[in-house]
Amino acid sequence: MKRAMEPIAWLGDRVRILDQTLLPHQERHLELRDHRQVAEAIRALRVRGAPLIGIAAAYGLALAALHAPTKDMDAFLAFLEDAAEELRATRPTAVNLSWAVKRLLGKARACTTPHEAQSVVVAEAQALHHQQTEDDLRLARQGALLLPEGAAVLTHCNTGALATGGYGTALGIVKAAWEMGRISHVYLTETRPLLQGARLTAWELTRHGIPCTLVVDGAVGLLLARGLAQAVLVGADRIARSGDVANKIGTYVLAVLAKEHGVPFIVAAPTSTIDLSCPQGAAIPIEERSPEEVRTVMGLPVAPPGVEALNPAFDITPAHLVTAIVTERGVAYPPYGESLPALMSLPEVSHG
Repeated sequence: MKRAMEPIAWLGDRVRILDQTLLPHQERHLELRDHRQVAEAIRALRVRGAPLIGIAAAYGLALAALHAPTKDMDAFLAFLEDAAEELRATRPTAVNLSWAVKRLLGKARACTTPHEAQSVVVAEAQALHHQQTEDDLRLARQGALLLPEGAAVLTHCNTGALATGGYGTALGIVKAAWEMGRISHVYLTETRPLLQGARLTAWELTRHGIPCTLVVDGAVGLLLARGLAQAVLVGADRIARSGDVANKIGTYVLAVLAKEHGVPFIVAAPTSTIDLSCPQGAAIPIEERSPEEVRTVMGLPVAPPGVEALNPAFDITPAHLVTAIVTERGVAYPPYGESLPALMSLPEVSHG
């Protein structure tokens, strides 16, 4: 059971992942032996969630380091740069991926020999994974305190252990709040087109014994109008300096509805998701995925063959709709153009 809830693990010369495309009906682990297999797993959503794909990319680069030529540093670094570019290209919206790759490349460039660099890159990938796990817990406990006592909450997509490799972000807050006795119920969207809520979030919540109700995406307006949820919790794939948030498609609609009904809209993400070099949401690239994901459900056709379909994976929620942004370093409030840079200037929490 424990292994089934471990979405990623380093095994010394390979990476083991839980194939999330098969959940909740089948729990199958895959062992990936080079960075190209890791890139394919990220692209195909076998691993997903901004923090987790950052960890996966780090392990992918660690595998590349183990397979790189060791005759000299120039050849070693050239191989590593090519692998990094292949990993970065898999999913452009989530900034955690490029952040993790950049962090490991920096460590490799500081080494003097390929063998030293191999050890350093592997160790740094493992450290990044460990850091994410600890950061999740800090974020979750801070976010839980923002929720009204006895609240029911609404969440979108999947932001638990399956999305971070640790405790979770928005769903981590849910779990921490449940353990503190601060929430009473969770409503979760199915999250079309790939049903990450129905398949993954429901799977996690039921395993934790947290009472939950699954709703179709189009029901959130009625749910909030009836006062069934007292807070909305979502994750993020990239947060601009302005506080604009890129997250799973459907988040923007949910934020508008929360504003209309006076419900707090809380974003939870590690500081690795905050991109201060990106001034506002309009500058965030939005991944366009295959129209087949819209025309089918779990591989079964639901639309006439060949009908045109649009499939943006993310949308942008403007900062003025966001009540608070919870990170492992603290909580940011509007105006985000001031609070986010101040938060990022704080020293990293020690992970001793």
